[in-house]
Amino acid sequence: MDDDGTRGVRGSSADRVPGPVLPPPPTTPPRVPAPAAGPRPAATPVEQRPTRPGSASPAEQPVPGAPVDAWLRTPRPPQEPGVWRYGYTPPPPEEPEGVSNRSLLVGALISLLSALLLWSLWRNGYLPYRLVPLKLFTPGEWWNPGTSGGPRTIEGSDALTVYEAILFGLLAYGCGRIGNFSELFRRHVADRGQPFLALAAAAAAGLTQLLVWKEALPVVRPVLVLVASVAGGEIYQSQTVVNVIYAVIAAAVLYPYARLGRWRELIVARRGTAAPAGDGTAATPAAATSADQWPELRTAGWTDAADTLTAEVRTGRMNDVDVARLRHAWALATRRPDRLAPLAEAVLRTGGAAALHPSGHRDLPRRGARHDVLTGQVRIGRCADDPHNPYVRRGTGLALEPALLGTSLLAVGPPGAGKTARLIRPVVEALALRALAGQAAVLAVGGAGAPLGPDDAFDVVVRLGHPGSAHDIDLYGGTTDPDEAAAVLAEGLVGDVGSLDSRRAATVLAQLLGPYRAAHGHFPSVPELRELLDGTPAALAGLRASLEAAGHHAMLRELDARSRQAGGPGDPAPALADRVALLDRPAFTGFFATGPDARPFSLRALGQHPLRVRVDLPERGHAEASRLLTRLLLAQFTAITAARTDTTLFACLVLDDATHAVTAETVRGIRRLRSVNAGAVLALRTVDDVPEPLHTPLLGAVGCTAAFSGITTWDGKRFAEAWGKEWVETREVAQHTVFADQPFTRALHALRKLVTGKAVTTDAVTVRQVERERWSASELAYAVPAGHAVIRLATVEGEHAPPLLVHLDG
Repeated sequence: MDDDGTRGVRGSSADRVPGPVLPPPPTTPPRVPAPAAGPRPAATPVEQRPTRPGSASPAEQPVPGAPVDAWLRTPRPPQEPGVWRYGYTPPPPEEPEGVSNRSLLVGALISLLSALLLWSLWRNGYLPYRLVPLKLFTPGEWWNPGTSGGPRTIEGSDALTVYEAILFGLLAYGCGRIGNFSELFRRHVADRGQPFLALAAAAAAGLTQLLVWKEALPVVRPVLVLVASVAGGEIYQSQTVVNVIYAVIAAAVLYPYARLGRWRELIVARRGTAAPAGDGTAATPAAATSADQWPELRTAGWTDAADTLTAEVRTGRMNDVDVARLRHAWALATRRPDRLAPLAEAVLRTGGAAALHPSGHRDLPRRGARHDVLTGQVRIGRCADDPHNPYVRRGTGLALEPALLGTSLLAVGPPGAGKTARLIRPVVEALALRALAGQAAVLAVGGAGAPLGPDDAFDVVVRLGHPGSAHDIDLYGGTTDPDEAAAVLAEGLVGDVGSLDSRRAATVLAQLLGPYRAAHGHFPSVPELRELLDGTPAALAGLRASLEAAGHHAMLRELDARSRQAGGPGDPAPALADRVALLDRPAFTGFFATGPDARPFSLRALGQHPLRVRVDLPERGHAEASRLLTRLLLAQFTAITAARTDTTLFACLVLDDATHAVTAETVRGIRRLRSVNAGAVLALRTVDDVPEPLHTPLLGAVGCTAAFSGITTWDGKRFAEAWGKEWVETREVAQHTVFADQPFTRALHALRKLVTGKAVTTDAVTVRQVERERWSASELAYAVPAGHAVIRLATVEGEHAPPLLVHLDG
């Protein structure tokens, strides 16, 4: 720097007292004293966050066979509908659209070169009036005359030293802000994580220390001047004080780099990982109330039972299903205090095997999906990093649970899209695990050979049309009321026939089922029902004789009414007889029995016991009969679950193929399921498999919908209408040709057009808010990649999630 030849020169005035001589700066940077040894702070857990929204957090990927106690302690924070909560870590804040790396580097380099040029001009005295601001606030006798006159006293020289340090700091700050060095550091250093961050900060700290002690950076001398002006020059007579000042300067220069490099966090993390695993003295008090210690039992005073279960968890004799089952059993027992003592005694006696499922199973034979039995979630995929998805949902796991399935789910996709393997099977598996925990009942219906799970994963397996089936199905749903049985059976038989009124069909069936049950004590079998609907004289005469012998005059009137209406215009009996004939085939001989020796499975048991039921339909040889039975099971399920009084169990019906199974009455029944803790999962190849008048009611009745890749634009249009629209911001850019008036400007424009081949234009940007469909029909048909689906979720409480593009890995 140019001091006009006056730096270090004494003042010429005779009455000036010479100032103190500043100590010379050391040749090497002084060492900063290490902190005193003391107890090492307890290592705090480092929150694992994904480096980008699409990457997975380690806690979000549970390792199969992980210890149950660690699984219990894993946090499950409440989140939006469908978020996989196990070990969820929120993504980092959304970053605004920034400049490219190239522009960022060029801007930083230009800013740095500009700052160096400006500082060089300052030091060499090429900037006029550079000392005027300083002279305005200092005495005039410190300076030589003139605007460019330098200091003539030691005070002026010291003031100039501090002044230059302040200006250097402002210049460095402005260079950093203009060059956006913070963003450059974050992108290329901080985002790489440790230990690169710490090493880069250490290298920068060493370079800065070298520049400081070589006086390339004005730091040491201004500090010494300020200390001397405050404490007096005599303070430098003590070498110890001088060393302390140097150490403070070195520490002050080092501190910002320690903060940037996060050295303390790195040291704590390294010490935490190096600590012995058996040293758990500090963590013991915090773990006393953790989930694996069964705090709900300890709060209620059952300490012995809690200790028993804690030991079972710690020794690995319990799995996740046992934990969920016992927690649910304890929650039920608290409502009935008389059950607390027996449950506690069972825990003390059998440990984790207490309150077993009636089947005696404690887990499924194998799992194909990722489950969190504690929350009832099953992970079916991951939200794609797509502009259609909100930023906070990109890269997060998508999961289904009873709170979502309670609104029912409709999945539409062509064959091969993955509906069964990636959605239906994981849902059935999750509900089966829920049933083993005593919290749900599931009925899975699919074609013979459908991959819904192995036989030993179910309590009841019904193979209709298979001679080796150990179970049968009850056509009448286990009811003893002829009117109720007739209404459900009519929906199953002719609910898909638009020209027939299901209420008239139910009346016809009630006119026959009531008299037959009164005469024989049970409902008719399939061959007998077919004969009655056909109006066979022998069958009707035999039924009439039985009623007369038993004195059932009211039922005789029902039978007479049927005889009068038979053969009239619009009589639904022939259509009913034709549909019943589909079940009166040799393949179904022995099925649908109703006699006193028959023991068919009734869907009414689903509302009373945590059962796992699978029904295999003979779709290949009897496609129409399979559709009839599917429609009947759906009608029975909606009627039975809506009528039950105990809604503790979550009941769910899963139809792997709901083609021609949905009727107007079942749509109304599906809408009522969410209020009785039940739900239905329906899979369709296309929405056209449902009668056209029911397209809108069905999409409005279900809360969750899934559109798989490969659907048609006609199906996409229905989903787009059902999902509604949203407000988006659009930018329209219009280019206008610039016409110059001045000759020189026109010449420049002509030269630019000659070089680039394009006319000189200016951009007019228009930003506005418009309402657009969340997903258009064309996007659903052509923009959904293979293995993906667009899923919209809703809970029974009314929470909604927007349609999300999900990569299915279930």
